[in-house]
Parts: sequence; C-alpha cells; structure tokens
Amino acid sequence: MRPDRESPKDEPIFFKGTPLLSTRLKYTIVALLYFSEGFPFGFIYGALPIYLRLRSISLEEIGVLSILGLAWSLKILWAPLIDRFGRRFYWIVPCQALLALLLSLLVLLDPISQRAFLWLALAAIGLTSATQDIAVDAYTIDILEEKELGLANGIRSAFYRVAMITAGGVLVMFSEALGWENIFLLAGALMAILSGLVMVFPVFHLPRPEIPHSPPIWESWIGPIQILFRRPQMGITMLFIFSFKIGEAMLVAMANPFWIDRGFSPKEIGWAVGTLGALASIVGAMAGGYLTSRWGILSSLWILGGFQATASLGYMIAAFPFAPSGIIYFSSLLESLAIGMATAAFLSFLMGLCEKRYSATHFAFLSMLFGLGRSLAGLGGGYSASWMGYPAFFAFSFFMGAAPLLLIPFLRPALAWVSREGGDVRENP
Repeated sequence: MRPDRESPKDEPIFFKGTPLLSTRLKYTIVALLYFSEGFPFGFIYGALPIYLRLRSISLEEIGVLSILGLAWSLKILWAPLIDRFGRRFYWIVPCQALLALLLSLLVLLDPISQRAFLWLALAAIGLTSATQDIAVDAYTIDILEEKELGLANGIRSAFYRVAMITAGGVLVMFSEALGWENIFLLAGALMAILSGLVMVFPVFHLPRPEIPHSPPIWESWIGPIQILFRRPQMGITMLFIFSFKIGEAMLVAMANPFWIDRGFSPKEIGWAVGTLGALASIVGAMAGGYLTSRWGILSSLWILGGFQATASLGYMIAAFPFAPSGIIYFSSLLESLAIGMATAAFLSFLMGLCEKRYSATHFAFLSMLFGLGRSLAGLGGGYSASWMGYPAFFAFSFFMGAAPLLLIPFLRPALAWVSREGGDVRENP
C-alpha cells in the first residue's frame, strides 16, 4: 500500500481518496495495542512464577509454565481465519474482555488444592492471549508503511516490555500490601479498560486489506505459507527465527525464581524489575528502534543480538556466592536494556518478511517459529537450572543466545525479495 502523496507526521495520509492514519497516530495505536498484548504474557511469565514459588511450588513445575507458550507457537492453526473473516477489532475486543474475566477468576483457584483448575485457567489465558496477538500483529502490519517499521517496532517493543514489567514487576511490588487476590482483580480490571478503549475509538476499526479473490477455505492455510517458502534461503531464515530468542527465554524463565532463591522479597523484586527495569526497557526499545532505522535490519540484528546475549553474563556473575547482592540489580537493568534493543530489530525483521494481504497468517507463522523455540527453552530452563546450578545455567544461556548470530549473513536473500503487495519487490534490508 503506497500513499498518493507524502505527508507530514501530524497530517493524515490518503490512499485512493480514503483517509488513513497519520504517522503519529499509528505510533499511538501501536503503543496501546502492544501494551495490551504484552500484559497477559508478562503476567504468566513474570508474576505467576513468583506467586507459585512463594507457595512452595517446585522449580520444575514453574518451568512447565513455559509449555503454555505453545498457544502462541500454534496460533498459525487459526490465524488464517482472522485474515479471512471480519475486521481485526472484531477479534481483539472479545479476546481482551475474556482475558479480563479469566485473570479475575484466578482469585478463586488455589495452586495446591485446585491445581488442575488453575492450569486449565492458565491454558485458557494463553489461548485467548495468543488469539489477541494474531489480530493485533495483523492490524499493525496493515497500517504501517515500510519506512515506519524501525521506530514503530521500537515503540512496540517498549510498550510490550513495559506491559510485561507492569504485570511481572509493578503488580508484584504491590502484592505484599494488597494481597495476591487483589492483584488478580487489578489485572482483570486493566484488561477490561483496554478492551473498552479499543471498542470505543474508531482508529482501531479500519478495514483490513482485501484478498483479490476468496480461495477455498483450506487454501487460506496453505497458500500464504507457500508464498513464504518460495523465498531464497528460507530454511536458514526459519532456523534463525526459531533460535534467536532461546537464550533470552532461558534467562527470563529463571530470573525471577533466582531473585527469590537469593533471598529478595517481592517488594524488592518489584522495585528492581518494575521500576528500574521499566525505564531500561523503554530506553532500550526506543534506542533499538532508532538504531534499526539508521543501521538497517541485518546490521542491527548483529550488534543488538550480541548485546542481548550478554544479559545472561550479568546474572552468571551475580549467581556466584562471593558476588555482592547489588550486582543482581545491575544484571536486571542490563537484561531489560539489551532485550528491548534486540527485540526492536528482530520484530522489524519479522514484519519485513510479511505481506499485508496475508499479514495475520505470515506473522503468526513466523512468530510460531520463535515462540516454539522460546517455549521449549523455557520448559527446559527449570530442569537445567536445577541440574546445573545457577552460574553454569546462566553461562549456558549466554552461548545459546550468541549461537544464532552466526546465521545472519545468510538472511539477506529472504529479506531482499519481499512481496508486500502481491508482486515481488526489491527491498533494502
């Protein structure tokens, strides 16, 4: 989709006489939608591990939380339905409302005596959140122009990370004063507010790009994926996408339990992760988006991906018995800053591979790859940390984060031929 004329940032652009969105408004939409997308994910992987550890749940069982990530990994199974039926907000609003209900229902479920029901509720949260993500990702790809991807993904990464830290840090910080029951209710109320905003404001209701013809329903799954596989070096590209977040996922899965095992209180964890980590995440994501727009996608993946891998080294040092307790605060800041920067470049890479007409299916497939790697890594994280001990585990997660960078020189062909409007268009990655 190309505008008929260039417009300043604060004026609407037009395509074939239809008013679209100004760049500033697009960035506002991205910020709100990705806060909504990141919040339930952060609650599952940030707040719940602390809650469960405080209830004396084992590291092995906490690690099983990562298996809930299969909902994000398998969303390709129903993503074509979102491309085929209805506007994006027809999917976003009901998912947000259901998440509000499910998060509130956690008040009634004890993790020991009602374990089975708790896991069913968490699985429902994962499935609903993944469906929201499909529609949000598709809507974002639909409204963005290529020149906007770098900074938009910086904003996206910042607000996604802030949402994760709000759920896994700020709410945890208040859990001692308010009690976990009220924390669950607050989480549900926040999702309800977000649902209301998307439902009320028309900027979230734009129509999706039309597919030229309506193929048989089964081709809605096969056709868009075939287009991706026609690209050169797509096998190596998929391996890179699968592995890029493995080191980060291992680190994130065990970081909060590590804080608990080092004797820190939920309030201290909430301050470090929720307040300091939020600031570092905003700076990292915005800087990563800016640098990606300046350096290009592949150069940014090299540099910022390497920085992301170093986050594990701070925790490795903090895990040694002789390390001062203050080092863990530095490690948390490094983690938030580095992951925020690298994620902006990585998401720009994924969006650059997507066609607007199949944006839900393409992004769901690509995110399935890295989501699957992240879920498997998190699942093994609990067992690995228990078996290796924290210092060796964090060293291992560093090597797992650095290894995928060796594949970056092979990614250019897949990114250079991107069919964004139905015909192959040469891009400059």
